[in-house]
Amino acid sequence: MLEILAVSVRLGTNMALQEVSATVPGGGWLGVIGPNGAGKSTLMRAVAGLVPYSGHVRVAGREYRVAEHRQRALAVAYVPQRPLLPREMTVTDYVLLGRSPHHSYLGAETARDRRAAGVVLERLELARFARRPLAQLSGGESQRAVLARALVQEAPVLVLDEPTTSLDLGHGQLVMELVDQLRRERDICVLCAIHDLTLAGQYADSLMVLFEGRSVLFGAPAEVVTEANISRFFGARVQVAPGGAGPTVTPVRGPAGAGGNKGVGVNASQ
Repeated sequence: MLEILAVSVRLGTNMALQEVSATVPGGGWLGVIGPNGAGKSTLMRAVAGLVPYSGHVRVAGREYRVAEHRQRALAVAYVPQRPLLPREMTVTDYVLLGRSPHHSYLGAETARDRRAAGVVLERLELARFARRPLAQLSGGESQRAVLARALVQEAPVLVLDEPTTSLDLGHGQLVMELVDQLRRERDICVLCAIHDLTLAGQYADSLMVLFEGRSVLFGAPAEVVTEANISRFFGARVQVAPGGAGPTVTPVRGPAGAGGNKGVGVNASQ
């Protein structure tokens, strides 16, 4: 279980997050949505221990101190939105870095590590790139390599910050389906910031809307992803169609020159 309890983050003079709370059970998937600048990436980084925060983040009841980098890496695997990749490292060597928390300092990789990396590379359709330098990958291939590195950590919590941003439609679905399979197989807690509201509604068990650093809405996808809520919090004109897999969101063009709903706003304290 992942527990986020009254987490706040100050970046300079700006309160990027203000007392955000949520609980994700084992095997559960919480999608975090909201407009640009709402605090989604900041929340992901706080849970991963990459920014100072007040409040509490607990995995299976345990809270990790700032200095416990290795222990936190065994508990939380993180996929950033804009990863930094060592250009000359091969895909396999990069993915194997995800096994580092399982070894002592300077510990050598094992046959189990290589098997785990091989399985994930196959499932993410990266096996044919295994010996290729990261510099030779496309943006989507690189994004899948970053996900592969996180998955081989075998941590009970997987934190994803916009995991489909660089991917085409097919590989975006591939990634979401794989994450969905693994969270059920391994009882993983998934915390995922995502801008695609259709994917968010179809894969997450529950959704939280962040707005101006606050959690302003929480519930099942069908309750959260509505035309009224999207207009209110995103300033967007859409149609929402219910479906067996979850709601589907389609943007709707307004009258010529209407300029969308730029004036829409909300007081997050409401």
